[in-house]
Amino acid sequence: METNNRNIREEINQKLDDDILRGALGRFAEAYPISRAKAYENVDNIEELRDWVQQMKSAAVEKIEEIADQFVTEATRRGAKVFRAGNGEEVKEYLLRLCQEKGVKRIVKSKSMASEEIHLNAALEAAGLHVKETDLGEWIISLAGQKPSHMVMPAIHLNRDQVAHYFSKELGQTIEPDIPFMVQVARQNLRQEFLQADMGISGANFGIAENGAIGLVTNEGNARLATTLPPIHVAIIGYEKLIPTIKDAVPILRSLPRSATAQLMTSYMTMICGPTPAMVKKDGKWVEEQKELHIILLDNGRLKAAKDEKFKQIYQCVRCASCLNVCPVYTLVGGHVYGHIYAGGIGAILTAFLHSMGDFEKINELCIGCRKCTTVCPGRIDIPGLIEELRAHSVKEKGLPFAVQAMFDHVIANRKVFHTLLRLASIGQKPFQSGDFIRHLPLFFAGLTKDRSLPAVTANPLRDQIKRITKTNSRPVKRIAFFSGCSTDFVFPETGVAVYKVLQDMNMEVIFPEDQSCCGKPMLGIGEREASKKVAKQNIKAFEAANADVILSACPTCAETWQTTFVEILHDEPEWKQRAENLAGKVREFTSFVAEEYEKAGRLTSTANNGIKVTYHDSCHMRRSLNIFEEPRQLLKALPGYNFVEMKDCDKCCGMAGAFGVKYAALSRPILKQKITNISDTGAEVVAVACPACMMQLRGGLDQQLPQVKVKHVAQILAEQLDK
Repeated sequence: METNNRNIREEINQKLDDDILRGALGRFAEAYPISRAKAYENVDNIEELRDWVQQMKSAAVEKIEEIADQFVTEATRRGAKVFRAGNGEEVKEYLLRLCQEKGVKRIVKSKSMASEEIHLNAALEAAGLHVKETDLGEWIISLAGQKPSHMVMPAIHLNRDQVAHYFSKELGQTIEPDIPFMVQVARQNLRQEFLQADMGISGANFGIAENGAIGLVTNEGNARLATTLPPIHVAIIGYEKLIPTIKDAVPILRSLPRSATAQLMTSYMTMICGPTPAMVKKDGKWVEEQKELHIILLDNGRLKAAKDEKFKQIYQCVRCASCLNVCPVYTLVGGHVYGHIYAGGIGAILTAFLHSMGDFEKINELCIGCRKCTTVCPGRIDIPGLIEELRAHSVKEKGLPFAVQAMFDHVIANRKVFHTLLRLASIGQKPFQSGDFIRHLPLFFAGLTKDRSLPAVTANPLRDQIKRITKTNSRPVKRIAFFSGCSTDFVFPETGVAVYKVLQDMNMEVIFPEDQSCCGKPMLGIGEREASKKVAKQNIKAFEAANADVILSACPTCAETWQTTFVEILHDEPEWKQRAENLAGKVREFTSFVAEEYEKAGRLTSTANNGIKVTYHDSCHMRRSLNIFEEPRQLLKALPGYNFVEMKDCDKCCGMAGAFGVKYAALSRPILKQKITNISDTGAEVVAVACPACMMQLRGGLDQQLPQVKVKHVAQILAEQLDK
């Protein structure tokens, strides 16, 4: 797909309106987690297997040049001809020259994302060569004139009727949409292609340095035909596929099929170690001749990534695409909206290195940072973290639009200005405000309130209530400094009031440092680091002066920012980094802290399951960054008068994801709608949350779609119990 002058929003809307695509991806997304879990049932310890992949691959990248040299030596010793290509153009030149020298006219290809990456087919066809994809999915999309929408299942977005249409058009006859019949038709038509081919081109799942072998993990058998029947075999392999020894293939073979297609193993596992004899037709007779094996090692930005301390992580990718399979955005719109070849979060990163930063900048916001991908990636790649790092590189190099940068520098980074504007917003919103919500907006803003209401900015922020709600404890057991965050302070002050009540009930002194401001996550999320540093330092100063035992937040995003991000962004300023580290050790998230204190006091005993039904939605940051998920449930199950029920996909993103929920409302709404369906199915009267951003999204959606269900922060539910 041409990526210049793209209208991403229009493409997204087209995919959202594609019922066939939505249906296919939706069914797959529903089935995949169950199938994957079943495939891993006979693995004693999944996390140890993931550690094995990560450690093996990360060790390999540290000496990738040495491994590559050994691979070339061993492959050459066994009769292969190895060519190191710096970029896609060098690959094309090599192949076109080879085809001319050997008189190649017809080429069959098995699946190769590297060849897709460099648009190889177009170059070969432009030179007059007959090129045929033989992987069934690749053949289908080639007939459709499309690119793969998935790294493993390239035609996942199509249904049988569409495939039958493409087959009928290609073969000049009516092909019925019967899957077994269509497979047989494909087999019959492709068989002659294998027999007539002068060259077979394949990719490789790995290349082994110790013996120069390449490994192919496939299901259809076409790869074996493409690599054995033609007299010339060309394998295109990226440097990231190289591994030191044959033993190192074991964790890949154990995790790749399970993670990619939820299989214990694939139908075929092929090792090719040097050329072998092949049958060639000459003068009407079949004769045996030695094959030629050419291996092209493709760089195309890979070696640059290998030398980067952060981005060398991409070498841990085994191309299973499990990250796509659980991505809330991918499973809504598919892979083509990502523009280049590689889709999803990992695709955005690969696009930056293997294609261009310009193309990355067009699609990077499609990663909502839910971190679901990090829970299934066999190589433990921090995909959201790398995307944020690339955003920071982009901002550092090109800057932000003037208005955005000005807002960060002069508004968010200036506490007094920021808070003054929020107070003015509470006045300016009144023509559109209805109670705690803004349910309708005029003109082109109307889409923001479709299927969900927006929260109103409070006229009575938490900071204005501190004097009223603060109790004096003569002998407090702990001194707690409360970091409210913007949402609790100016949108949901009732949550902050509840936090005070719960903590003071445990005889703790609670203070509110007045100079605290935004944690900076809105700026960090789009890559702005300098203004974020300024905000971090303001908050560090404010909380150092508090001299507290614990810094507590009822927002997991704020807690994570305090615990890790402040330290990371201040790494180049040793004094400030140390100050950030000193406070990071004191930071606690509300529910985990209270659960710990309640347990000490014997207040965490589960009660009978009767009373008001309550379910719980896990915040992405809380579940997958802070690794907190049991504690809020323990608190809810200990409440008398409540009956806790678990919802389906309790830890799936609600679709808010900060600015994403507003900027990409068309994507946010269907994610929210599925969450509300899951809430409705529980029959719960109350949805408990521990994240103000999730509360914002769920309250707005339920207000319009399921108004009888209420959303409350866990702190509010606990505080209500104290009044009984």
